[in-house]
Amino acid sequence: MSDTLRRSTMLPDPHGNARSGLPVPSTAKKVPPSSMRMSLAGPAARTPYPPLSGSVPGSNPRQSIYRSQNANPLLQSTTKPNYGRTPLNNSTRRGSVWTGGAALAAPSGSQTLKDPRPIRERSYQAKMRQEIFSWLQGTEYEISMQTLTSITGKDYRAMFQHLVSMVDPSYPFDPKMRFEDEFQPALKALRYPFSSQIDNKWLAAPGSMHSWPALLAALHWLVEMGKGRLHYLETDDPTLQVVERVPEEFHDPIHHQALAFDYFSEAYIAFFHGADVFEEQDKGLEARYLKKNERVVNDLEEQKEQLAQTKAEFDQLYSSVAPLEKLQKTHGFLVSDRAKFHDVLQRFEARKKHLIDTIAHEKAELSIRTSNLEQLKSEHTKLAEVVKVQNLTPEEVIRMNTDHETLARSLEDLKHKVSEAQKTVMSLEVMMTNRGAAAEEALDLYTNLLSSLGLFPPLPPPFECIDLTLQLNTATSNLQQVLTGSDIRKVIKSTLNTVAESKRTERADVESDRIKVDNELDQLTLECENVDEEVREVEKKVVVLNEQADDLRDAAQQESMVSNAEAARLERELAHARTAALSSGMGVKARLQALQFDYREQVAKVARLKDETIRAIAKNSNEIGLFKEEVSAQLRHLREFVEEGG
Repeated sequence: MSDTLRRSTMLPDPHGNARSGLPVPSTAKKVPPSSMRMSLAGPAARTPYPPLSGSVPGSNPRQSIYRSQNANPLLQSTTKPNYGRTPLNNSTRRGSVWTGGAALAAPSGSQTLKDPRPIRERSYQAKMRQEIFSWLQGTEYEISMQTLTSITGKDYRAMFQHLVSMVDPSYPFDPKMRFEDEFQPALKALRYPFSSQIDNKWLAAPGSMHSWPALLAALHWLVEMGKGRLHYLETDDPTLQVVERVPEEFHDPIHHQALAFDYFSEAYIAFFHGADVFEEQDKGLEARYLKKNERVVNDLEEQKEQLAQTKAEFDQLYSSVAPLEKLQKTHGFLVSDRAKFHDVLQRFEARKKHLIDTIAHEKAELSIRTSNLEQLKSEHTKLAEVVKVQNLTPEEVIRMNTDHETLARSLEDLKHKVSEAQKTVMSLEVMMTNRGAAAEEALDLYTNLLSSLGLFPPLPPPFECIDLTLQLNTATSNLQQVLTGSDIRKVIKSTLNTVAESKRTERADVESDRIKVDNELDQLTLECENVDEEVREVEKKVVVLNEQADDLRDAAQQESMVSNAEAARLERELAHARTAALSSGMGVKARLQALQFDYREQVAKVARLKDETIRAIAKNSNEIGLFKEEVSAQLRHLREFVEEGG
């Protein structure tokens, strides 16, 4: 197949995957250049392959699917479908992966390694034969120990090909080639370190004494490599890059490489089917990574919500009053309440003391009246005995009884009046208590108003000698001393009226100042709007002037170009005239002078246009600078005025 018809077989791996490409099938027919399809990643570097021909034997139908560039020949995928193979009947066939590797890493003759194994000892040979026999039996290869003891070239070739296929199932053996021509390339492709010590002539009689140890050691090495490969495939190692074994959440670069390689494989398959856009593969890969990042995205959303809540709380705390100020204000209220509570407590203590004194006085008076009652009873008894002893007439007795009844009724009336008076006194005391409590509440309200208005002593001038506080003393018997403090009618009321009048005056002054400031602010706003309108007009003028300057510059450039072209033309004509003057004489000299005159006029015209253009540009620049300075001055003046007003 010619190089012009060869497609690129490598795809780029963004994660540095060792399996970075797939082979593309080549065809035996000539394809026109116009109908060729380029690879997704452009042409790729190819390793040389040994020329092979023929078809693959039925015992080994698989060809190499993926070109591995790993140093370890076992690091290749075993789960990909058989896409992109080279046709079997191609005249120029591509060899196996291992053939290209051998071409790259074949040791030189000067670096021949000596086999450190004791391959010529009979015990070691017996051990190798037993291990080879066990491995062949385990891999469903029918063989007997007698075959290994007396080996033939045909048996050796069959065993060799079977063991190589266990290490590299896609290695292409050609049944039409001589075994001696395939033996060394296969060992070199598998990186057998002692292949240079084996002579191809030994394959004619592999069971001879001088050739059998080295050939048996080669088979034993292939058995060890097959065991290693099988163990590697069964260990579920992540470097196998099996997509189905990649977890939902992963961070291993090998897992990224597995997904990338699967994506490239599917895309390459779609490319072979004529697709140029790989939407399904892109969606599948995006869905896989979205599934990987789902928990992280959810955590991110939760963190964002928490951040928003925290910001809202922070803004609320930042915009609200400081807790210290709230605590200080609350402390002030508590201190004032504590002072009020102490005042109330002192009043109740005074009331309690007064009530205790009153009770003691009433008890003393009750004891005195009890003694008087006993004395009166004793006198009544004495008088009754005296009456019995005296000899009174019935009229005197009747009169005395009548007087007694009258006195008894008078006594009952007096007792009734005393009880009524006591009830009236009790009701009056209750009323006095209620009114005293109401008066105390009114006095507390009055004190709180004084505190909130800042009228506690000392008062501001001219009331620094006046005390507006009042105290209620309900325990006193003197009505003039119930409310202690300054005179309410003459001092407190007049002072409060004066303070209220001054406050009203201040409020009216503040209101007038506010109206004045609002008026000035409206005027400033109107002036700002006028300045903005002027700024917009000036900007329009500047735009027009810039356009005019651009037009002048363009016209000047065009005229300059025309003048330069005319000057060049005149120079050419002048040169031609000079040349003609040398041959034609004075007539041509006159024409030469005329052309020189025209040339000088054109040069002067060009200089004049340049000066006019420069002056126009300088004028426009000057006007723009003045406009900027004027706007800056207006804005500076406005800012200073607003700062002074604020």
